[in-house]
Amino acid sequence: MIKPADHKNEKERLEDLQSYSILDTLSETDYDDITAIAAEICGTEISLISLIDDKRQWLKSAHGIDLKETPRENAFCAHAINDQENVFIVQDARSDERFHDNPLVTGETSLVFYAGVPLVSDNGLPLGALCVIDKKPKLLSQTQVKSLKALGRQVMHILNLRKTKSTLEKTLENLEEKNLELERFAFLAAHDLKSPLNNINGLSQLFLDVYGSEIDEEGKEMISLITSSSNKLGKLIDGLLEYSKSETILNEKKSNINLKHLIEDISGLFAYEHQLELQLNSSITEISVNKTVLEQVLINLITNAIKYNDKEQVEIEIGVTASATHYKFYVQDNGPGIALENQNKIFEMFEVLGNKDKFGKKGNGIGLATLKKVVEHSGGRIKVTSEPKKGARFIFTLKK
Repeated sequence: MIKPADHKNEKERLEDLQSYSILDTLSETDYDDITAIAAEICGTEISLISLIDDKRQWLKSAHGIDLKETPRENAFCAHAINDQENVFIVQDARSDERFHDNPLVTGETSLVFYAGVPLVSDNGLPLGALCVIDKKPKLLSQTQVKSLKALGRQVMHILNLRKTKSTLEKTLENLEEKNLELERFAFLAAHDLKSPLNNINGLSQLFLDVYGSEIDEEGKEMISLITSSSNKLGKLIDGLLEYSKSETILNEKKSNINLKHLIEDISGLFAYEHQLELQLNSSITEISVNKTVLEQVLINLITNAIKYNDKEQVEIEIGVTASATHYKFYVQDNGPGIALENQNKIFEMFEVLGNKDKFGKKGNGIGLATLKKVVEHSGGRIKVTSEPKKGARFIFTLKK
């Protein structure tokens, strides 16, 4: 018996094999189907998908034989990988000096015929072989050899897909870990930044209280600007924190929601707004969605409709319909409306339009970007339709 030589790039080949994380995995139908087809096409009793490790031949699939691995020195496939451009064929191992006294030939397995096509990775390195084996001498036709090569390529396609899937899963895990780290950072940053901002506001007010009579109007205006800037920065930090936390609420389970009770609860949050008329327009009484997501979207849209309304009486209508896959909502107000050229901009991060709300304050451009994020991650879409002086209608969907 002649033992198989190591591949000329053995170290790189073994590293490439390990990168597939396939050794010692459970049997899989995709591979078993290919060995069954190979045996049928070539008319052999046995077909194997073997992977050549440093000291063993491990079988991912074994059709027609109860075998899981063999020593590498006995493996026909260990010879096959050293001629990766061709199909390695042994017509009768009993008369071949390389195999005549091989335990796989002389033992219970009694292997005689072998034909193996190397499984070559995208790096050009052979990982193992797809082979067909029989207990009697045999010849393969050109068509059978061609088919065996094609099946070998399919094995590599499956191995590569498996490797890609594994890589994507690891990448996703890393991204989730980084998202958690960013969320923790955002929380700590917000806490650490807000504390000195609150001190600035408090000290500014204290300064005015104690030394106000000794400061001229210009000095008072400068302190007022400091306070105003601190307040704006504080709201910006709150908005960024809310945006980073929005991913967390998406993990909450869906629940059954009575629409009438939901609108009543939301109306209670705006009880201070005496000139508000909030109505529900829906033939549906109950829906099943992520309640926190729906409440966040509705409360944000209603708050904006109130803040930017230019009418004495604020009128808001909430509508709900359903399709086979989604719930469709709209929030219609009687405000000044949104110009066509701004209707896409308002959902962009940090996009702030020139107009101030009725309290004389400008937004931070985070609220609607957050809504867009949670709606789209809930399998829905959000948009706005509006005509100047005829109010705005925000339309969004949530997957059932």
